[in-house]
Amino acid sequence: MSTPESPLTLAHWRRTVAELYADVRENTAHDAATAAARYRAARDRLFAEHPDSPIAPAERSRWRGSTWYPYDPAWRTIGVVEPVRSSTFEIPLAADGVIRCARIACVRFTIAGESARLSLYWFEGYGGGLWLPFSDATSGESTYGGGRYLYDTIKGADLGARGDGLVLDFNFAYNPSCAYDDRWACPLSPAENSLPFAVKAGERIPAA
Repeated sequence: MSTPESPLTLAHWRRTVAELYADVRENTAHDAATAAARYRAARDRLFAEHPDSPIAPAERSRWRGSTWYPYDPAWRTIGVVEPVRSSTFEIPLAADGVIRCARIACVRFTIAGESARLSLYWFEGYGGGLWLPFSDATSGESTYGGGRYLYDTIKGADLGARGDGLVLDFNFAYNPSCAYDDRWACPLSPAENSLPFAVKAGERIPAA
């Protein structure tokens, strides 16, 4: 991976995102809808003001915030993490080179009346990080066609885990940066993580 243009501001971005998720983890058990509203408002401010925002600088003054489905507690559950035999693959990212990614587990869950499983990945390299992307029946229609993320712990996106349970709150499913501007190169959700049902929760297609 190449050195970012502004390493200190990028470090501040990641630290701020991590603080937003720390607030989510602490407060969703008490009042999930309020925690989600606070997270979304703070994230919009970050996108509008921060130099490392995925919103193009020329567009920030006109940007009116992300578009989300209303918070619905039916889209929050705890998934059971089941280790699998690790397998590694590569994701090419144009100018950023190649990311090595390992499939480390599957997460089984039932949500909104649907049973499903998703693969859980680990970004290899110094430090590493958990990654949980997915696509679903809304992808390319009401949500970003390349899928959305639930976890990307390198960037601070961490909803929490308890033993062999992983918090899956699809109300926090968010678009990768490339959904906002094609100057960003993002790893998109692998085909195996395509859910056959519509996840009408989380972030929607960015407003034009």
